[in-house]
Amino acid sequence: MTDAALDAFLRNLRSERQCSDHTLANYRRDLQRLQRYMLANHLDGWDVVQPRDIRAFVAEVHRDGLSGKSIQRQLSAIRTFYRYLSREGLASRNPALGVRAPKSPRRLPPTLDADQLGQLLEIPVEDAVSARDCAMMELIYSSGLRLAELVSLDLGDIDFRDASLVVTGKGRKTRMLPVGGKALQALDVWLQWRPGLAHGGEAALFVSSRGGRISSRAVQQRLAHWGLHQATDGQVHPHRLRHSFASHLLESSGDLKAVQELLGHADIATTQVYTHLDFQHLADVYDRAHPRARKKND
Repeated sequence: MTDAALDAFLRNLRSERQCSDHTLANYRRDLQRLQRYMLANHLDGWDVVQPRDIRAFVAEVHRDGLSGKSIQRQLSAIRTFYRYLSREGLASRNPALGVRAPKSPRRLPPTLDADQLGQLLEIPVEDAVSARDCAMMELIYSSGLRLAELVSLDLGDIDFRDASLVVTGKGRKTRMLPVGGKALQALDVWLQWRPGLAHGGEAALFVSSRGGRISSRAVQQRLAHWGLHQATDGQVHPHRLRHSFASHLLESSGDLKAVQELLGHADIATTQVYTHLDFQHLADVYDRAHPRARKKND
């Protein structure tokens, strides 16, 4: 399904916001779903859509099983699109303003405890592939990387002297992150094996067996493989390691703001979803910090 205004909007997102191909594909998919609804309900253009139409659209996709979080993302895409249309003189109103998505329960992804992580990360390094996989898992858990951030790393992004790396996150924003000792050791081993896999001149830190930059799908498959091989409880995937990083750091430090910065979250509310504190830790913090939590000793 093609539409001149939609295509122009996506080009604008690419040029002005420098959105990734993945983000652009999400925008296109969400807006094309609204387009299909418009066609089915004889709404012949973006400018004729009213707030009641958006509310009806939300109700329909919710009945079809779309979660509140996914609907919220769709509404955000629609609002952004209509801001563009208004700016270009192609729409007189933004019908999605004030329309809310149904609430859905916030679910925390499962974490791996320290013993499970220790077992998972003790993989036998016998060749270039196992060395690479060990380094990838250690680095995700060490620095809380997103999958896209991991695969986009280049050789020059790692600084062994400062035990740090520079990563490009969402919105093309860069941040500097510390790298733990175990991850540095695993990276050092991988870099000794890497020349046997990588094409000459390849800049990517992590490469596939074919010699080029490793894909996100390949990373997911390799982590799932090692989860089974190491008999880890539940599926192992990059986000589970990232969430474990955030949870363990927060449980140890209690510093939500620092964890937010390390994860690269623009909104601290997002960090609160990714991380959790067990009740005993909260109780300990309360007892230490609240002036009337317990009686003072005489």
